[in-house]
Amino acid sequence: MRATLALLLFVSTLFSFAQKQPKLVVGIVIDQMRHDYLQRFEYQFGEDGFKRMMSQGFEAKNNHYNYIPTYTAPGHASIYTGTTPRYHGIIANDWYSKVLGRSVYCVGDTLYNATGGSAMNGKISPRNLQVNTITDELKLSTNFQSKVVGVSIKDRGAVLPAGHTPNGAYWYDSRTGEFMTSDFYFKELPKWVQDFNNKRLANKYSDQVWNTIKPIESYKQSTADNVPYEGGFKGKDSPTFPYDLSKLRKENGPYGLIRSTPFGNTLVLDMAKAALKGENLGTDNVMDFLAVSLSSTDYVGHNFGPNSVELEDTYIRLDKDLGEFLKYLDKEVGEGEYMVFLTADHGVVANPQFLVDHNLPGGYYSNDEAKASFGEFLKELGSEDYVSNISNDQIFLNREFIQSKGENLEDIQKLFAEKAMDLEFITETFTATDLSRFDYSDPMRKSLQNGFNRKLSGDVILLKKAGYLSGGYGSTGTTHGSGYTYDTHVPLLFFGAGVKKGSTVEKTYITDIVPTLAMLMNISLPNGAITGEPIEEIFE
Repeated sequence: MRATLALLLFVSTLFSFAQKQPKLVVGIVIDQMRHDYLQRFEYQFGEDGFKRMMSQGFEAKNNHYNYIPTYTAPGHASIYTGTTPRYHGIIANDWYSKVLGRSVYCVGDTLYNATGGSAMNGKISPRNLQVNTITDELKLSTNFQSKVVGVSIKDRGAVLPAGHTPNGAYWYDSRTGEFMTSDFYFKELPKWVQDFNNKRLANKYSDQVWNTIKPIESYKQSTADNVPYEGGFKGKDSPTFPYDLSKLRKENGPYGLIRSTPFGNTLVLDMAKAALKGENLGTDNVMDFLAVSLSSTDYVGHNFGPNSVELEDTYIRLDKDLGEFLKYLDKEVGEGEYMVFLTADHGVVANPQFLVDHNLPGGYYSNDEAKASFGEFLKELGSEDYVSNISNDQIFLNREFIQSKGENLEDIQKLFAEKAMDLEFITETFTATDLSRFDYSDPMRKSLQNGFNRKLSGDVILLKKAGYLSGGYGSTGTTHGSGYTYDTHVPLLFFGAGVKKGSTVEKTYITDIVPTLAMLMNISLPNGAITGEPIEEIFE
């Protein structure tokens, strides 16, 4: 039904555009936010943040990622391009380059250097992103009159959403406590960014005590404050409140510590407000775009896990910050004059030991045992040169070596795929040849295929069992990356100008965001947005 109505929806927006066109579109990506956090923590939220967006906007309640791996960089790229790694080329945060024979970073670019901040954090550009973003398309649709700005703690969280042609992309430098960019964008930071950095807000937020914002006994959706599943900070014996950040800064990085506290999100939203004013976003009749990525939820989640008091407190504080940010938009742009969409770049799995202790599927596997198993297999084959790299749950075979031996690549791929099935934590394996050849309909296989880029990905793709992490990760905290629902099911909220109040429980995908935005913004689709479809219920 959705496919048949897509064209009609587009025509209807052109001729009877009942939706109010926004002066400003704000994209908010919350790093590592599972969908269930909206329900779990709702009892702690105020009326001005998440609840305002949910009650006055539109919610897609069954929104998922439709590819593997679910990492930060592919997430941001997919949200803003409307397609998957198969086409946009951001297959992980970093990956082994078959051409260069080394690891490359998703937004790394040795052609460019730092503007502001520290030199080591400035070799950055969007060059690895192979298609346009919705922000690029906005620029094209207005003959580059629109302004686009991206801000984040993480460079990839600013660069990928801002696209190839922004008015600026800014990320936090943990060495200096300032926001910086690269000379891909500017030779010198704009004055408004310099003025913001001169406020030294990172010092202000890092010199306070992080205690629960509400009485700790009210945190009913969390485990006890001190459990063995949580990490913590260097210089403090237990992962318990309060955290005197001024005393912890030296051992945890004087400017890096703020990333792993709720105040990193506060800092980014302060920067977003400064960008709004500094670039005069949303002040005329040409639509602008502000892309905001909030990363501290990810740092806190990795460190303490999704069941911790620390994470619940982080979301309570984020809800408060979002409420204040929406009020700021009301004041500066005008209530009903802007549109916001909010989603996440991935979810997260519970701490595996927590799962085991509660008789749930999950656990840890040994990297050393897996390496030893493959080592023995390589001895049987007669050479270690068959493998170039193993990373991101992919085996990269040495194709030149295999060719020099006169062996068939597909046969060797199958050998390694079958050998990997001997590992207890592996539930399925796939060869690059099969992923290139077949069109899968099974959801998990299709997700692997959507995340597979024939030029960039490995020769054998490994699928782990649900709830399993490498023992090398440690017994505290957690991570993400799988195609299971704890990693794929994320929030999707639309709010503001042109957005009808309502919700849907129909399954939607992260790649549906861009087509929906394009219809709401009344602009053409980005060149790679071939995977998703508009969410029709928002227009009915």
